[in-house]
Order: sequence, then C-alpha cells, then structure tokens
Amino acid sequence: MDLGTVIGLVLIIVLLLASMAMGVGLGPYVDIPSVMIVVGGSIGALMISFKPAQMKSFVKIFMIAIKPPQEDVAELIKKLVEFATKARKDGILALESEVNKESNAFLKKGLSMAIDGSEPDTIRELLEIEMEQTSTRHKVNGSIFSQWSSLAGAMGMVGTLIGLVAMLMNMADPSAIGPSMAVALLTTLYGAVIGNVVGNPIANILAIRNDDETKVKEMILAGIMSIQSGDAPRVLEAKLLSYLAPNERVSQFD
Repeated sequence: MDLGTVIGLVLIIVLLLASMAMGVGLGPYVDIPSVMIVVGGSIGALMISFKPAQMKSFVKIFMIAIKPPQEDVAELIKKLVEFATKARKDGILALESEVNKESNAFLKKGLSMAIDGSEPDTIRELLEIEMEQTSTRHKVNGSIFSQWSSLAGAMGMVGTLIGLVAMLMNMADPSAIGPSMAVALLTTLYGAVIGNVVGNPIANILAIRNDDETKVKEMILAGIMSIQSGDAPRVLEAKLLSYLAPNERVSQFD
C-alpha cells in the first residue's frame, strides 16, 4: 500500500471536516440538491465520456493508486543476472524450466521467445508493442479521473447558475433566498473538492505508476536482449543498474 497516497487523502479529508466543524458545524455543508447536481451530474457525464467496460473498472483503477502492484527491482535485476550466468554457461535453452515458473508475465513472454529462437528484432518489436498498448490503456484509465475533475468543476458552475436563477426568481420571498444561495455556493464547493482531492491527484499518481511500470518493462526488455546476445553477466547488470537512481545501484559483483 502506498502510505503517501493514503495519508494524503485522509489528511485532506480530516482537515476539511475539522475546519467545517469548527465553524458552523458539518450540517450546513450537506445539501442534497447540490450533491445531485455535482456528484450525480459529473458521474453521468463520465458515463457518456467513456465506455461501459472502462467505467466498470473505476473502483479497481482507484485502488491501483492506493495499492499499486509492487515490483522488487533489485530482486528482478538479480534474477536476470542469474539467468544470464546460466545462459552463458549452459546455453539459453537451459533457462526453459525456470522461465516456465516465472511469475512476471512480461519477462516470461520475452524469454520464452528467446528460448524458442525468435529473432532479436522480432522479440523487441512484439514486446515494445505490448508495452505501448499497456501504457495507452493505463493513460486512458487515468484520464477518467482527470476528466472527472473537469466535469465536477463544470457541474459545480452549473449548480451555481441554477442556485442564482432560483434566488433571483424568489427575491420577493426572503425565506427562499437562503436555500437557493446554499445550492449556488455548495455546488462550487463540491466540484472543487472532487477535482482537487480526488480527481487531479489520483490522475497524477496513476500517470506516475504508469511511468514506473514502463521503466521496469524497458529494463526487462534490455535484460532479455542482453541474455539473448550472450552478454557477460557483469555487462548485463551494468545495463540494468543504469535504469536506477545512482544511490540505488548496488552491484552483486562488488
């Protein structure tokens, strides 16, 4: 679980609720018409903007931001170095039994093609296509939240206009001005909260998750190409460590 994302969300919500409670209490900030306009309206607009299959994955995509799949990069580099050592010693076919038990689907696919004798250019092309398509899907999924941010803000403005029209139409009745003004202001508040607490931050962290996954796959691809070409394990490790920050580079040969 990504504690930074969880702590950030909880912190924002607690601070917002506490500041409301310290003022006039939480009750005045709850307005059903405003919720219907902003939350219901923005979700309805999202359903128009994206395919049903993408909307079904809404919660799953949100959970990736909270609890992303973890890849131990150091352990992955160690494994690739061991594969390279064995391939140099016994030939690449000797990796078949270990590759069949490999849990990383991308690594398993690439090494299986190498063991089957596929050309390096073919392996690289197929794996790069898979990387590109996976990244594209992740970007579309992340755009659901950035789009939700925009739509919630827009629906907040729509709610504000609805509230103002209702207020102006009932100027002769002072008792009707307050509820209409509440709708006008609270819809803007709800839209801003959705956009700045959930929408944009989640979209941004999902983009970071996508970049991290792509980098790991690029590293795996470099490792597969190096193993197939028969590079020395030390050379392969040097290539893979270059994908890490300088302070994270720990060689097995030192």
